[in-house]
Amino acid sequence: MAMIRCNLSTLMGRDKLRISDVVRETGLNRSTITALYKETATRVDLPAIDLLCRLFRCQVGDLFEHQPEAIEELP
Repeated sequence: MAMIRCNLSTLMGRDKLRISDVVRETGLNRSTITALYKETATRVDLPAIDLLCRLFRCQVGDLFEHQPEAIEELP
């Protein structure tokens, strides 16, 4: 289970956007958006976060959420 949850799919649903819409509006790579959407991304660049926050008119905390219960999985 990931310690950081990405709420991209929720934001996209709220705004009725598809992955292709987000790719077109942000210019980000489709694989980046897909990985964030499916919550399989292991890292993301700050400029990408900025573009997504601008598109959805949200704060970083709306896009990403820390899940403290996952801390026990740390080595």
